[in-house]
Amino acid sequence: MSLPIPRGVSIDALRTAALACQGCELHRAQPGSLSGPTQTVFSKGNPAARVVFVGEQPGDMEDRAGLPFVGPAGQLFDRAIAEAGIDPKQAYVTNSVKHFRFLQDRAGGRRIHKTPETPHIEACKPWLRAELAIVDPEVIVALGATAGRALIGPQFRVTRERGKVLMWPPSGDSGFGADPSRRRAVSFVATSHPSAVLRADNQETAYKEMVSDLLLVARLLA
Repeated sequence: MSLPIPRGVSIDALRTAALACQGCELHRAQPGSLSGPTQTVFSKGNPAARVVFVGEQPGDMEDRAGLPFVGPAGQLFDRAIAEAGIDPKQAYVTNSVKHFRFLQDRAGGRRIHKTPETPHIEACKPWLRAELAIVDPEVIVALGATAGRALIGPQFRVTRERGKVLMWPPSGDSGFGADPSRRRAVSFVATSHPSAVLRADNQETAYKEMVSDLLLVARLLA
């Protein structure tokens, strides 16, 4: 499922269009919660980037700021790509799902992250595919399981695929909708989501494994 992207359309135009998206229930008050997300959270970074990082969904801080990866996980991510030697000016950062899915037990209470499900991934997939078609990167990095499922399919497993260089789109999947001839297959690398590193029993080991995966990305870009 992809949007047919006219030549010359910009990321800014796509971001503006996404503000009105009602492709799933996440744009409004959610079951088990007393409120809906603040806004659509689209992307940040260079729209002509060499590498695209795809995460899961915005969290509480991202939803309030309107930008991905600005909370503690984002700070860890910034540190990891710097350690791997990846130029942030050559990166574009987005999420598989553009609205925050959460639980909230009382008005004004803490909004607790809830993992997106397949309908949410599928509803946002046209936006993600459109972003990739416009940016046309050399490398795509899946940060965690949800991103891998959005990009590769339900069979994706981070533990099985991390540390490998795959090709995207997968075989038999044009990935770019109406005009796949103008897009090439690109390198695909998977690693843990930064929030998973923060939750790990051994954060130091999990962080080193993530940096190791990002060093592979840096070698591909070298």
